[in-house]
Amino acid sequence: MPTAPLLLVDDDPNDLFLLQRALKKAGITLPYEIASNGEQAVHYLSGVGRFANRHAFPLPHSIFLDLKMPFVSGFDVLEWIRFQPALASIPVFVLTGSSVERDRQQSLALGAKAFLVKPPTPEMLLPLLGSAQPVSSPQV
Repeated sequence: MPTAPLLLVDDDPNDLFLLQRALKKAGITLPYEIASNGEQAVHYLSGVGRFANRHAFPLPHSIFLDLKMPFVSGFDVLEWIRFQPALASIPVFVLTGSSVERDRQQSLALGAKAFLVKPPTPEMLLPLLGSAQPVSSPQV
């Protein structure tokens, strides 16, 4: 059984780097997959296209999702996830540059488990993932 990775969804390589660094400093040892935009995140979670092989691309342990992305926003991804019963147990943590209260409220209303403002720190991540270790991927 493959290890369930984290899914990091962000269109900014610098923000992805900061998240990866914070995960490492927090001692989070889960592997991760990267989706560089919302559309790619939906494809990954749907298991379509290049993500069709669930052994190579298992459903994630958790999702870190940026809100402000072109074409398919983080809000769109959250709304799509909300209507996918097979994804209901996967926690989604919004990690965004926006500190606007309306964005926080909308994210939580759409099912996000937490709303965090970038840049991430190990102290922000530990309460969400604890000492997350590799676990088996949920089946679809």
